[in-house]
Amino acid sequence: MAGCGAPGSPPRQSGPGSTMEEEEEDDDPSLGCDGDLEVNPYDGLPFSSRYYELLRQRRELPVWTTKYSFMEHLEGNSGIVLVSGPPGTGKSTQIPQWCTEYALSLQFAHGLVACTQPHSLAALSLSLRVADEMDLNLGHEVGYCVPHEDCCTTETILRYCSDEMLLREMTSDPLLRQYGVVVLDEAQERTVPTDVLLGLLKDVLRQRPALKVVVVTSPAMEERLRAFCGDPPVVRVPGPGPPPQLLYRDPPARGRIAAACQAVLDIHRRQEPGHILLFLASEQEIAECCRAIQTEAVALNPGLGPLLVLPLHPGMGRAAQKVYEVLEESGRERRVIVTHWLADSSFSLGTVRFVIDSGLELRNVYNPRIRAESQVLRPISKSQAESRMQRAAGSPPGTCLRLYSEAFYEQRLPPSPAPHVSETSLSRLVLLLKRLDIADMGQCDFLDRPAPESLMQALEDLDYLAALDDDGNLSEVGIIMSEFPLDPQLAKALIASCEFDCVEEMVSLAAMLTASPCFVPPSTHLEEAVTMRRRALLHPDGDHFTLINIFNAFQQHDADEGWCRKHAVSGEALRLAGIVRAELLEVMQRIELPVSPPAFGTDANVLNIQRALISGYFLKVARDIDGSGNYVMLTHKHVAHLPPACCYLLRQPPQRLPPWVLYHEFTISQDNCLRVVSEIQPQMLVELAPQYYLSNLPPSESRDLLMELREKVVAVEDVPAVPEPLGEAAGGEDEEREVCMLQ
Repeated sequence: MAGCGAPGSPPRQSGPGSTMEEEEEDDDPSLGCDGDLEVNPYDGLPFSSRYYELLRQRRELPVWTTKYSFMEHLEGNSGIVLVSGPPGTGKSTQIPQWCTEYALSLQFAHGLVACTQPHSLAALSLSLRVADEMDLNLGHEVGYCVPHEDCCTTETILRYCSDEMLLREMTSDPLLRQYGVVVLDEAQERTVPTDVLLGLLKDVLRQRPALKVVVVTSPAMEERLRAFCGDPPVVRVPGPGPPPQLLYRDPPARGRIAAACQAVLDIHRRQEPGHILLFLASEQEIAECCRAIQTEAVALNPGLGPLLVLPLHPGMGRAAQKVYEVLEESGRERRVIVTHWLADSSFSLGTVRFVIDSGLELRNVYNPRIRAESQVLRPISKSQAESRMQRAAGSPPGTCLRLYSEAFYEQRLPPSPAPHVSETSLSRLVLLLKRLDIADMGQCDFLDRPAPESLMQALEDLDYLAALDDDGNLSEVGIIMSEFPLDPQLAKALIASCEFDCVEEMVSLAAMLTASPCFVPPSTHLEEAVTMRRRALLHPDGDHFTLINIFNAFQQHDADEGWCRKHAVSGEALRLAGIVRAELLEVMQRIELPVSPPAFGTDANVLNIQRALISGYFLKVARDIDGSGNYVMLTHKHVAHLPPACCYLLRQPPQRLPPWVLYHEFTISQDNCLRVVSEIQPQMLVELAPQYYLSNLPPSESRDLLMELREKVVAVEDVPAVPEPLGEAAGGEDEEREVCMLQ
């Protein structure tokens, strides 16, 4: 693995820890700026003056006091090292750099260094900072790899990646042989990929003793992880300074956003120095609060200085880096960073002196019994509240204002957050574990085991999708499905498009469904004009077809931002869809799936796209029970409605609502709306959905109608002497589908 090092580096010198010792020896304030220039061991170039400036800052971080202890444990006999410390102490930037020093001392003989993050945005942000600190180029020696963006090369020696990407990498390299050190950062976040990686890496260590695994967590999770990992050595990082002043405030009568906005303005009026970090429940609240603060700030006394309001959530993309931009020389500008759970552990800012915590979060919780998510507004955990409070720690200590009472903290906040594996659909995870030849979920070591009901529902869904054979292992269809970075239902629909000659269209649709929502709320004064322009993009056959229309129009207009603004669609989301589309086509070409020529717009193509969609999404069908838009799910009794942006509601003149629809998502929430809806014919559902799925539907009028249709189809198939065109077509499709299922 020596080839993973930076080409052009000078010969490696001395033994383990040499790089660390060279850094520790030089305590002179000039840090090597006099005399001969020091050379960066990773690229062979002299260090810049900025390197020494950042090195001074690094040595002031609380984590720096633990460097010698950490390196000693890393070089020891233990395969796992546990690092425990509060947020804002420098763990996520320094630990991976020290691991790279260790790998360099071994000339990368066992491989390079990977550092996982639970959030893609954090991986991107940290790689930028660490490349700067190491005086290296991002995308060369230091890189990042997140879904749909790989900024790494053969020169990369330190790779920040999302935990999801490293888990997917294990499907092709189960022992992760290209890595000598794997750092699992922010393990307390309890994401599904991180929890699974914890279990899998314990097995990898038994087969690769030379691998080193570093688990970084908050103090609240230290004991549990220590027990789970077999009592490894622990490095405890001290806090960033004296704890902040803690204030409680009774729950606001006029709403969280108004109370949060007022708290920000009160701090600004007092002219106390320091930036503000504000935690709200959801992205929608973040957007509303940013607008409210900006509106109120206009009326403030200019002498107070400007307020720079910065939203921070996953939808921000690279714009999230604005929170780290250098301020003007005057220093009078105050930043207000408005965020949610994303910043519980990530995105540390040393200049924050005020934390305002709403104490609530909006999460999607999956219910396996009804195969749907519910939006749940709930209290955060005590460990989250403590992490948020620590953001204001330091010297001098800041202030943490909790917009809830102390009684609420003691009585309503659970000790720790729920593991995501207990609140997420497990179909995608089970498909991936089956690909890793973990046939029995009991073989996988989980920190918290998934509920049996969730696992059974995931296995049942994969069985319906023909992803499993009679022994419960992956079928050929299941193996192909696991090649795609998609949910199993969408992967199955994409595979079915090969059979129905609509691959070009389904690849575009899959990309649009995977990328973030493309519609942007227009300004109030432009709403009517935008609605008129959007109507030109609507497709009469449903929202799925409208998405294909929008993607094609975006491409035809050469990705023009002006066109995006006129139609109030997100150019960033559409560009991401283009990247996802290219990735999916690359996978299809690699596994030699046929790609049919484009035929969008023809009647036959519409039918074929509907067939492909039903092949993957027969579990997500609803029927209008009274003709007024009250849609009841086939798999449970919940009633849902069409979303306001649905093509069937925007059409002019208004037309009848479709009696049967296929939908992409449904979340039980305040509006109970389906997302991305297209009309289907029940006959097509009967022909393409597995017989035993229809039989297993809960009793309802919809099920009775489908079973009647099924009997008619079977009767037609049993009488081949009567040449009915519709029956023959349906029978032919059913036979082809059965062949596909048996592969």
